[in-house]
Amino acid sequence: MKAPKYFLPLIIILLYSLPSLGQGARTPVLFSGFVVDEGNSEPVPGVHLFIPKAGRGVATNPEGYFMMPTLPGDSIVVSSIGYKNHYYIIPRDKLESYSVVIELLEDTTSLPVIEVFPYPTEELFKEAFLALELPDEELRKNLEENLNQRIMARLAMDMPMDAQMNYRHQMYQNIQARENRYFRPTLQLLNPFAWANFIKSIKRGDFKKDKWKDN
Repeated sequence: MKAPKYFLPLIIILLYSLPSLGQGARTPVLFSGFVVDEGNSEPVPGVHLFIPKAGRGVATNPEGYFMMPTLPGDSIVVSSIGYKNHYYIIPRDKLESYSVVIELLEDTTSLPVIEVFPYPTEELFKEAFLALELPDEELRKNLEENLNQRIMARLAMDMPMDAQMNYRHQMYQNIQARENRYFRPTLQLLNPFAWANFIKSIKRGDFKKDKWKDN
């Protein structure tokens, strides 16, 4: 059975009309408007409006105005330096044009305070850094002086014995006396208590010549 003569042209017409029918399902929408600062309502120039799915976008002019062709349901990313990203979706209503006012929120990042010192060379900076006095400089110097090893050793030698030290010394002497009662007296060169008594005797002047003469 042969096909009618008009069958082939009808198929060609249908094939060419399919893209037009597909595009007609999503009528393009002319999306336009202004981008302003949410805090002071001032226009923000140079804002990028980008459609990730389509891979295209536009930027606002110096007055914050923009205009771009979109399709219903398109998701638009609005971004600019110093502001938080804003996301907008084109309504799916059958509209030929759509205008909005987009308010951007500032994205503020607090940075630590940086003090700039006028040192032209690295050597001058090192000298100033070494001569820098911190707020607790006086306290640190006092700690260094109070914790000086020589001062602490002198204070330890001048400090009198307390009750506990006297008791330990007496008990030590009693133990040594019992251990050495059948022997000759031991050498006291390694006895710290004997050395302490010897140093105190020197400070008291027990070994002065005038005192020996009187005796």
